[in-house]
Amino acid sequence: MTPKKFNARLKLPRVWWGVAFLLLVLAGCRPVLRPPPVTATPQTYRPAPPVAATATPAVEAAALSQALSTPVCIDNLTFLADATIPDGSEVEPNSTMDKRWEVKNSGNCNWDERYRLRLIAGPAMGAAQEQALYPARSGAQVTIRIVFQAPAEAGSYRSAWQAYNPDGQPFGDPIFIDIRVK
Repeated sequence: MTPKKFNARLKLPRVWWGVAFLLLVLAGCRPVLRPPPVTATPQTYRPAPPVAATATPAVEAAALSQALSTPVCIDNLTFLADATIPDGSEVEPNSTMDKRWEVKNSGNCNWDERYRLRLIAGPAMGAAQEQALYPARSGAQVTIRIVFQAPAEAGSYRSAWQAYNPDGQPFGDPIFIDIRVK
């Protein structure tokens, strides 16, 4: 038996050869997909389109406005002078003493009914150990008054008082009554 020669030529009907040729031609005519050329153009900022405004509740807007316009509250009291009963004054036993101090509200907060004056050292000498601090606007000079009762026994006595803010924090110069009972 003799080997058959390999015939590399395909035997297809002519119609199929025509279809294959047409497909090859059409494939060659198809446009090539290429990325667009990169050009160096300056980048420009384009802001986002405006957003339609919504109504803000008046309470929030007012609170924000106040928070932005109100400075941080700094409490301070500056002692100016003893208006009555200078330090070291001699007094009679059991006498009533009307002590007054000239002070300045040197902070930027107004003192209202929540501000207090408290005994911090020495005897109360008949006065309540906590008193209302005289209401005063920031920058105002005022007189603080406490009525004391001198002790019955002879000797030297000193009572110290301090201002406190609504948060219970002490502030400013302490004030004193310093007496000698005969």
